[in-house]
Amino acid sequence: MNEIDTTAYGESLFAATRVAAPERPRLTFDLDVDVCVIGAGLAGLTTAREIARRGWSVAVLEAQRIAWGASGRNTGFVLPGFGQTPQAMLDRVGNERAKRLWALSQAGLEYVRDTILETNMPGIERGTGWLAVSRIDAARAVAAQTRLLGEELGASVEMWPTARVRESLKSERYFQAIHFRDAFHIHSLNYALGLAAAAEQAGARIFENTPALSMDPAGVRKRVTTPGGRVRAAHIVLAGNVYLEKLVPELAHTLLPITTYVVATERLGDRLARAIDYRGAVSDGQSADNHYRVASGDRLIWSGRMTTWQGRPEHFKRALARDIARTYPQLGKVKIDYAWSGTLGNAVHRMPQIGELSSGLWLASGFGGHGLNTTAMAGNLVARAIVEGSRTWRMFAPYELIWAGGSLGRASAQVMYWANRLKQESAARLSRRREKKRSLAMAQQERCADATWAMLKEVEVRFTATGRNSSTPIAAVREEGRMPQMTAGGGFDSRPDARIESASQAEPESLSESRSEASSESMSELAPAGGTDARQ
Repeated sequence: MNEIDTTAYGESLFAATRVAAPERPRLTFDLDVDVCVIGAGLAGLTTAREIARRGWSVAVLEAQRIAWGASGRNTGFVLPGFGQTPQAMLDRVGNERAKRLWALSQAGLEYVRDTILETNMPGIERGTGWLAVSRIDAARAVAAQTRLLGEELGASVEMWPTARVRESLKSERYFQAIHFRDAFHIHSLNYALGLAAAAEQAGARIFENTPALSMDPAGVRKRVTTPGGRVRAAHIVLAGNVYLEKLVPELAHTLLPITTYVVATERLGDRLARAIDYRGAVSDGQSADNHYRVASGDRLIWSGRMTTWQGRPEHFKRALARDIARTYPQLGKVKIDYAWSGTLGNAVHRMPQIGELSSGLWLASGFGGHGLNTTAMAGNLVARAIVEGSRTWRMFAPYELIWAGGSLGRASAQVMYWANRLKQESAARLSRRREKKRSLAMAQQERCADATWAMLKEVEVRFTATGRNSSTPIAAVREEGRMPQMTAGGGFDSRPDARIESASQAEPESLSESRSEASSESMSELAPAGGTDARQ
């Protein structure tokens, strides 16, 4: 058997490091099965495996190669949740249903983990955890989101303060983060190839380079026509996402085709440790930018930028390299070894499209940016519905098929992405400026505190030299009844008529914290000058 041609997956690091796998044959004859699955991506393969494990016959038709689309090109983040934000989900379906939906998404994540372990899947390169990082200083907002995820949805999360984030991700662009403990990342193409092998072991038959040209979903025995043969089945599962436009254009038009771009760097060696001390997945943007992780020991996989058309990956190499350099300037100039793209389908509501369209015709599509867990979830839901009559898939009934707007919808989505990107970058710059100002103000206060203390010690020495006795430097100043005036620039006015009251206006808060020699009675009589925003 021949190995899969790596050119089928673009110039990706995943294609270059894939495990050996056989090339599946074309369909060249007529075939009768219980279920016909159209599309050998992650959703189709999961559906086929679970149906076959339940003893039903199933055939999978793939127009290209296994996981040829986004299933074999994504960055491999296995995350809980959906493309839709948690708050939007709560607003749409209420707390109880939202919590049940979240649990289904978590079950999809666990299915991926369990399948890898059960089948001893090779070449997975699993890493643990996901950090959703904020590029703005928003401790209260991040804390509120962490509470919402944990208390309302039951997610296993914790908030990381800025200091902890910067210990792991050595970038001044980062502030707080939410850490998803159960998340992990994998080699997505090797997982898809391993899933295909598991489906075949369960009894499924997979045919590559076999596009579905037409179908007749009416009647008890439905028909799917391919170039080399026909498939008759009691059930058809449409799992081709945006690539079903020729077969069922009305369904394809309910999805926005989103192409994202990925690069993999050269081997960075010891340089990588100077920038990143975290081996989980990282996201620091609310849309397509920036999602990255360490791969193959010392490479960096970085995903970003978005178009509603299929651009050429090489045109985005320089832009993504700039994103890396802005985030981690200590890496220096980084060479890009691989660049590729993948196209996914986003529904308008950003939730998966799962359900029965008509008797025996099923849909599993629209997984957006959370495809690894939700494809596993969808495959299980559809398989259980077909074989066991489960109605759990109806949890997604509130998320109907909605026309995505055609060309106008794609143009609007592109403009909104550009606008949001500018808005987020502007907010991030403002946060960094504010942090710098706070740091300068704190440094100035420390200088003032040092100067004040030096002056107080000098007064105490003068009192001691004249034979007078005072318990503390501040008491000496009180007896003297005068003190140099603090100026706006952080210095002092040495005029002898500066009154002690000026000290109560100028003494910084840090003085009361750091000078334990002064009695608490004396310090309480001096009003602090305030302080700095100490949020992390």
